[in-house]
Amino acid sequence: MERRNNLFGLSAEAKTRLLGRLSSRQMPHAEPQRPDAASLAGSREIGLVTAAADYLGIADPYFLVHDGIAGAETMIDGHRYLNFASYDYLAFNGDERIVEAAKAAIDRYGTTVSASRAVSGERAIHRELEAALARLYGADDAMVLVGGHATNVSVIGALLGPGDVIAHDALAHNSVIEGARLSGARRLAFNHLDAEATDRMLGEAQPRRALIVIEGHYSMNGDVPDLAAFVAVARRHRAWLMVDDAHALGVLGPRGFGSAEHVGIDPGDVDIWMGTLSKTLVSCGGYIAGKRELIYRLKRLVPGFVFSVGMAPPAAAAALAALRILEAEPERVTRLNRNTTLFLNLLREGDLDTGNSIGAAIVPVITRSSIRAGKLAAALFARSINAPPILYPAVPERAARLRFFVTAGHSEAQLREAARIVIEESCAVMAEPIDLASVARFLGGPTD
Repeated sequence: MERRNNLFGLSAEAKTRLLGRLSSRQMPHAEPQRPDAASLAGSREIGLVTAAADYLGIADPYFLVHDGIAGAETMIDGHRYLNFASYDYLAFNGDERIVEAAKAAIDRYGTTVSASRAVSGERAIHRELEAALARLYGADDAMVLVGGHATNVSVIGALLGPGDVIAHDALAHNSVIEGARLSGARRLAFNHLDAEATDRMLGEAQPRRALIVIEGHYSMNGDVPDLAAFVAVARRHRAWLMVDDAHALGVLGPRGFGSAEHVGIDPGDVDIWMGTLSKTLVSCGGYIAGKRELIYRLKRLVPGFVFSVGMAPPAAAAALAALRILEAEPERVTRLNRNTTLFLNLLREGDLDTGNSIGAAIVPVITRSSIRAGKLAAALFARSINAPPILYPAVPERAARLRFFVTAGHSEAQLREAARIVIEESCAVMAEPIDLASVARFLGGPTD
């Protein structure tokens, strides 16, 4: 079992040896030193991954500089790539209507509101965006915050406290985990998508107050929960149900209105809707939609809203313009899902492991090895396809993968060509044996 979860399949002993080697590179002295970056939690793990990747000849696939708009295609260092690393699902980024809306907001309000909204940072564009989001979710009201990750952290952190319980999916986004930690509530992780396990956990815990947090569309797997089942669990235990629709808005449902439309439930059955403005809505920030009293109180209690500058006017205007186009042009959603279904089916015909993706924008190719994921990403990049790998420790070693974001902007020809190349390179990489023995020799210890 150890080998299944450790870096590149290495034993715990080999991993420890490398960490020791990395630590030994520090300057020897006995005097106390001021903290530096190397002392940060997780720094040694970063060094471990970097050193092992360097030894294996896997180039760093992250922090690549794009020369312009990263749509279905992108320019990196002067070279054109077919791009599967952007969650601009409906190909809105660069749309003239959205660009003009952002420019008009700058002309009217400037580039910042220069204050928290409660003090003197409130602008009409904020309220227009919030009203549009509330309308889309059939909610009384909404609030927008300057960051998507910060929205979950700050709102979850403010909703509950010690003595309460937060039940979340085992594959929950980091922002949910950090928000739960901040709250001080007891955290219960249930098996992925398992509403019955959630029901049992809450029945055993008998909390004073409880929050269930799920995602409407899971970004690593491209799968979705049985939303109606979680609504029933929440009602049975008188718990709040919070749904993170970050990767569902613009993707799920005939009009792209998200997970409630996808499964056909009343969005009012969900207590708290959360989402981000950086994906389909091609801006930056996060939002919460729900009952009027809830939003009223959150605007006065959530630190990330109360003590933060208000959203920049051009960002709010861009999101509002994108939302209006989403409502007016549902054919974009149809095209997105047609594209994803095609790409997913082609990869499955090539016997690639795409997990439980439902074929809605997100398609993983699971390699079950960080080495193989890194090598596959490098091979694709060499053939002008940009699809960064997801490696340990971001996911368990046996869940290492490439993740493809398909958009409405991809053409059928691009998707067919990409699928052909991915299948070719996957077959080559998967057929190549992983030389763990040589890695172990580098680390100075045996593998399992």
